[in-house]
Amino acid sequence: MGPAPLARGSAHRSVADRLASVARCRREHSVKIVVGEILTLALVVTISPLNIIPAILVLFTEKPLANALSFLAGFIAGVAVVFGAFVAIAGAVDLSPSSDHSTWAGLLKLVLGVYLLVAAVRKFRGRPRAGEDAPMPKWMDGIAGYTPGESLGAGVALGALNPKNIVVGLAAAVTVASADLSTEQQIASSAIYVFVAVLGVAAPILVMLFLGDRAKEVLDEWKAWLGHNSATVMSVLFFIFGVVLIGQGIGGA
Repeated sequence: MGPAPLARGSAHRSVADRLASVARCRREHSVKIVVGEILTLALVVTISPLNIIPAILVLFTEKPLANALSFLAGFIAGVAVVFGAFVAIAGAVDLSPSSDHSTWAGLLKLVLGVYLLVAAVRKFRGRPRAGEDAPMPKWMDGIAGYTPGESLGAGVALGALNPKNIVVGLAAAVTVASADLSTEQQIASSAIYVFVAVLGVAAPILVMLFLGDRAKEVLDEWKAWLGHNSATVMSVLFFIFGVVLIGQGIGGA
């Protein structure tokens, strides 16, 4: 009589172990899908001229490295705080596939995708003609006199309040929150998004550090090219990722 309960207990444990293993495999697969989706969205932030141009301009101030590092730190903080808040809010609503709100994630992506398509059309129609430069935001005119503290504040504001960063960050946060991920996996996915999103702002600093005397010439060329082509670049990005989000939204709605 004794061995039977032991056998049943071992069988129960074996089934529980197999179920736990299946759950882990599903989560690992979900992480790969989530990272793949949010990396493409993070590229919109990375390549955005509105984020890169001020990162170049602070390198032409009286304290270039201090200002550039302060701007980068502020930008990282702005992107991370807003993205973390979006993930927390979306997680509190519970957008997981097994919840009653599972279709909300798809609908939200659909709306954000349509918004990006509209923004793409507006950007393309407003692009400068041959020989013209796109007008820069007025606040960039004062960057030449920035202190490290002002650069930090500008980085935070741009990372957190740039409407396009917000739209893309919200879409990525919904992707993270709607997947069946553990807390650790959500944190890791969020860190990957933030890391990729800030690479564009970090790039001018790397150019300055590694190219030395040639850095000014290279950065001037970057600034001129981005200033003239920013509308075209962003319209193409918005169109591509707008279509991607609409596709994801239709699939998840």
